Amino acid sequence: MKFTEKYFQNVAKIANLINVKEINNLVFELKKIKNNKGRIFFLGVGGSAGNCSHAVNDFRKLCNIESYTPIDNVSELTARINDEGWESSFVNWLKVSKFKKKDALFILSVGGGNKKKNVSTNLIMAIDYAKKINSNILGIIGKHDGYAKKSSNKVIVIPEVDKKFVTPFSEAFQSVVWHCLVFHPQLQMNKAKW
Repeated sequence: MKFTEKYFQNVAKIANLINVKEINNLVFELKKIKNNKGRIFFLGVGGSAGNCSHAVNDFRKLCNIESYTPIDNVSELTARINDEGWESSFVNWLKVSKFKKKDALFILSVGGGNKKKNVSTNLIMAIDYAKKINSNILGIIGKHDGYAKKSSNKVIVIPEVDKKFVTPFSEAFQSVVWHCLVFHPQLQMNKAKW
């Protein structure tokens, strides 16, 4: 079978396997956060960082939910990395942002962090901080064994259909899922232009 055909067959397979009940549970949690005037703080690295910036736009513009990501202020982020270190860059940003119990941490990540492999340690520290203050930890990730999944039952895991393509499918479906969320009638407040 040719690469392109197989790739898109896997996309269709993921769309059919994704846990719709978990997505609806996420809608319920996000609605509670909004009703309580909580904020959403999106964290991710690599391609997921770019997705964080886009998600912030959509949740603010379409759902009227106050949302932020450290990725949108490269000067502050790189200053924190330079002066304080990579591991604490997100948690210290959360503290300055006065991240509270009524707010939510929303992780966009392929792996979701892994302590043993020393991967996405800045996500892990932020998750630990959110757990410490009893804040919601939400997310869309690609691995069942990631730290984000182990730390919350409100994290959507993109079904793994091909180990070689966990990254592209995870990052692509982050966008598919969050677009489902922001256009969900329980959350959407403003119409999109198109």
